[in-house]
Amino acid sequence: MESSPRSRALSTPPLADASPDAIEVLRVWAAPESPHQVILRTTWQDAGAWGLLLVDLARHAARAYAKEGQDLNATLARIRLLFDAEWDHATDTPETLTP
Repeated sequence: MESSPRSRALSTPPLADASPDAIEVLRVWAAPESPHQVILRTTWQDAGAWGLLLVDLARHAARAYAKEGQDLNATLARIRLLFDAEWDHATDTPETLTP
């Protein structure tokens, strides 16, 4: 039995329900053998805020892997290594998706 995309979505975080001013700024979907797909809102006037968010995301991901037994610092180093590699030599070009 195949599940619907809605049932495979992550749960809404408490902040989204607690604050009427909270908005979703990023959604990423991935599938085997396919490029990931991203939807985002620019949200902040200073685009540099995305740099802060990306670092926060990396740290959240590393902590999640650490809970599964992986070394936190090694995981962060691996994330940064591949971030820098992708930054220097992109493996794909973002495309605009239209429904």
